[in-house]
Amino acid sequence: MVSTHIGFPAETVTVFVVLALGAIFIDLFMHRHDKPISLKSAALWTVFWIVVAMAFAGFLYIHHGSEVASLFITGYALEKVLSVDNLFVMMAIFSWFAVPDNLRHRVLYWGVIGAIVFRGIFVAIGASLLTLGPWVEIVFAVVVLWTAVMMLKSGGDDDEIEDYSQHIAYRMVKRFFPIWPKLKGHAFLLSQKEVDAELAKPENKDIKVGRVGKAALYATPLMLCLAVVELSDVMFAFDSVPAVIAVSREPLIVYSAMMFAILGLRTMYFVLEALKQYLAHLEKAVIVLLFFIGVKLGLNATDHLWHHGYNISANASLFVVLGVLAVGIIVSVLFPGKSDAEEGKQG
Repeated sequence: MVSTHIGFPAETVTVFVVLALGAIFIDLFMHRHDKPISLKSAALWTVFWIVVAMAFAGFLYIHHGSEVASLFITGYALEKVLSVDNLFVMMAIFSWFAVPDNLRHRVLYWGVIGAIVFRGIFVAIGASLLTLGPWVEIVFAVVVLWTAVMMLKSGGDDDEIEDYSQHIAYRMVKRFFPIWPKLKGHAFLLSQKEVDAELAKPENKDIKVGRVGKAALYATPLMLCLAVVELSDVMFAFDSVPAVIAVSREPLIVYSAMMFAILGLRTMYFVLEALKQYLAHLEKAVIVLLFFIGVKLGLNATDHLWHHGYNISANASLFVVLGVLAVGIIVSVLFPGKSDAEEGKQG
């Protein structure tokens, strides 16, 4: 574990916040309408978010040195590749809820906002726990390695469709809100007046809303979908935060790396959705990286305990992360998986 300390310098924090907020406002302005995002547009916006992240890395290099910049890029790349598996889960969620393409980016936007908040909480908790001693790192290492083993064991079970109506987030929403079972534009919640107007339509005469009396608000399928996405991302953070903390204990480096990676996920989702046939082996790269991070955490913790002198440097970590990611992409392109059409024919 590299002990490079930068703290929270005002200039660096300001640049981080201005870059992130400025890019978010540009993104939101350009995607303010409910239109499907094309592969070309998604690819260009993905490049845009990578350029923004590398601009911040350049600032870190100039003001804090190559070591800090290397740690940031390693954490950024690691969060990006670990997020791929989470995005595939989101594809399954959108498919189950039958969310139209033109509304998915809106759900993803609020999902990203939730991820920003919860990552900040988890990074603060994780960094605080690490001050308790090397045994906490061993716990983190076990969590990361356990996740890698579970992913390895799940292997080919990706085709199994989960019933999200039994998901805890789904049931929690139903507990607090009656459900309006049809989409209404991009609304997550409907007022009683809006529901009454919908019920007055002839095509909705047989719809039951699950509550006899009146209610202030009704949840739409979009709200149920968002709740499942948010909780799935929180569960994902339990693995990704310890993994990125393995790169550096500096909260600013960890949080900024994760934030810039997360901010680009909304558009990267549409790239992955279009090219998932050619990313069939990327999950194997994620598993390899989780094993690597688990070992890195374990080596650092045991070095603190028994001073064996073995550790993995920041540059070595960067090369491993980028190398494994590159191999995963190359193998996926050379040996693509089956397309949805081919799977449908076999089914």
